[in-house]
Amino acid sequence: MAIKRSIRTPIQNRIVETGNLVFVGGVIADDTTQPMGPQTRNILSKIEGYLGEVGLDRKAIVAAQIFVTDLSQKKEMDVAWTGFFGDDMPTRATVGVADLGGGAMIEVVVTAARA
Repeated sequence: MAIKRSIRTPIQNRIVETGNLVFVGGVIADDTTQPMGPQTRNILSKIEGYLGEVGLDRKAIVAAQIFVTDLSQKKEMDVAWTGFFGDDMPTRATVGVADLGGGAMIEVVVTAARA
């Protein structure tokens, strides 16, 4: 299978495609001084933009890994998450971590699939 990489940053390719799978590397919010809800909404919007670059949208997301620094604020993240996905929510795992760097409270990694 061919592997296609795109949206290069200094430390990763944001998108890696192979077969019918599209992987989006870890995404943090643009403004990490915001509370968990706004950070989550910003991240999800960025992910949708990255997927748009390869012809997909949020409905193509099948799995997510979420890393948060404060699980006590998870409910705020959940509200933003369910509002974004509606009935098309992917599977997910949420993991508490000590630090994401730069004040980020949340980082999201997703896998999408082409139909």
